Amino acid sequence: MVQKLILLSALVATATAVAVLPGPGYPGLAGIAGLHGLPGLPGLPALPALPALTKIAAPVLPAITKIAAPLAVAKVAVPEPYDPNPQYSFSYDVHDSSTGDVKSQQEVRSGDVVQGAYSLIEPDGTRRIVEYTADPVHGFNAIVKREPIAVKAVAPIAKVLAPAPLLAAPVIAKAIPAIPALHGLPALGPPLGPGPLSYLHG
Repeated sequence: MVQKLILLSALVATATAVAVLPGPGYPGLAGIAGLHGLPGLPGLPALPALPALTKIAAPVLPAITKIAAPLAVAKVAVPEPYDPNPQYSFSYDVHDSSTGDVKSQQEVRSGDVVQGAYSLIEPDGTRRIVEYTADPVHGFNAIVKREPIAVKAVAPIAKVLAPAPLLAAPVIAKAIPAIPALHGLPALGPPLGPGPLSYLHG
């Protein structure tokens, strides 16, 4: 695309180009210097006179025609397949003794009618059982029952680890050798910078 733009720019530039040629009686370098009140340049010959300025006509180019871009193909939305009588059934049971999570569910669908039930153990130790139906005529209806269970649900057990006792590491005393004095180095002078600050109150 960039190459096409560059080519089009070059064509437009050549179509509008004008050749500028010097006119007759071109005075040459010495004459130009003389026009400004300066002496001519010694040792340089004057330039020869050139023909008059002429204008060259722009070349005739064929008209640029636009080429239409290919048309985008419209995608037709295909409707999803419709099942006039959908049917499914599922069920699951969970019995986790480590957390005390006990629940189950089962559901059946035939057309627009759904029937199912689920149960779970509540924190107070009772089992909640919910039986439900849903259809276009009656909507969603649920019947909730509560039953006591013989074994109380196991409460989750939090395992807490006691921190390990800290063992004291033996103290190892090691003598550090004294730093030897450095002889032959100049003594350090007073510190550089301003001296102690004093405040005058007057």
